[in-house]
Parts: sequence; C-alpha cells; structure tokens
Amino acid sequence: MYQQILQRLSQFISLNPDEQDHFIRKLQVREFKRKELILMEGQVCRYSYFINYGCLRYFYNVDGRENTAQFFFENGWYTDYESFLSGKPSKQNIEALEKCQLLLLSAKDMQELYIDIPKFERFGRMMAENAFLGVRKRTELLENQTAEERYLSLMKERPKVFERIPQHYIASYLGIKPPSLSRIRKRILSKK
Repeated sequence: MYQQILQRLSQFISLNPDEQDHFIRKLQVREFKRKELILMEGQVCRYSYFINYGCLRYFYNVDGRENTAQFFFENGWYTDYESFLSGKPSKQNIEALEKCQLLLLSAKDMQELYIDIPKFERFGRMMAENAFLGVRKRTELLENQTAEERYLSLMKERPKVFERIPQHYIASYLGIKPPSLSRIRKRILSKK
C-alpha cells in the first residue's frame, strides 16, 4: 500500500528505513467512491492527498456551472495549497471521478516532518515549485492558445485524460462547451 508513495517520494528525497517508517506512520488511508466529494468549497483543506489509485478532478462553481481546473491520477499529489497552508476555506471542490484510494498527510503532520526529518522541507519546496509551474502552464494555455490548440496539447501531453475522463469534463477543462469539443474532434479526425 505504501510502496507507490515511497517510490514517488524517492524522486525528490532519499529516506532511510527509519525515516520511511516515521513518514508512513503519519499517513491516513481513505477510500472514496466514484463521484464522492473529497473537499467542498467553503471547507478548509486539511490534507495533502497522494493518489494510490483512481482519478481526481478539482473544479470551481462559477455562476451555477462547474469549471474543471485539473485532473490528477495515480502516483500524483494534490491539495488545495492555498487553503492547506493558510487554514482559510477553500474556493474549490475536489471530486473522485473513479473509486479512489488516497493517502492523506495532514498540514500538522507535514510541519512535524519538516522538523523531524529536515529533508522533507526540500520535498515541500519542490512540490510548491511543481504546483506553481502547473498553474503557470495552465494559465498560459488558456490565455495564449485556441481551443483546438489546447485540445491537441492535452492529447499529446496527457493522453490518459481521454481514456478515463468524461467528455463534458474535458470540455470544461478546455474552457469550451461540449458541442464545441465535438466539432474540434470532428475537424481533427477529418484532417487525418
């Protein structure tokens, strides 16, 4: 159950067996059903989530519509970083799109790890840097690419999305309506 998270963690920092055990003792294991909300807008995000299996999406409610911001799959981490760090209510929702098993690390336990095993600070910094780069890339895509270019980029960089995510969520992620996504797909297929 913990092999995936330890392997993923080893891409950032090296832990000896005692440090691994200390880290594992801080984790909580939770399973979520398909379509279950893990975090709702207005709640404080108290955990960082590692996805053992399943798929998450986070979205915002804007004028009665759900705007999908991102998808996360196995071996990925996710948290509402702003809420997690500040303790303020979240503006986003996190939903399990498939049955999920998540390993949860609380903000309190993360702070304790920074003290108990200082190399975790490096891990925290690297996660923050990756989160920043992800947000920056997403913003640039939305501001600088057409819907078709965003679709093609997503196909190239994250084909798993098209295998596992319903089309209406993909359309929302691309910032378009489902009929527009259908037209884009049709146009791309006709060019092949």
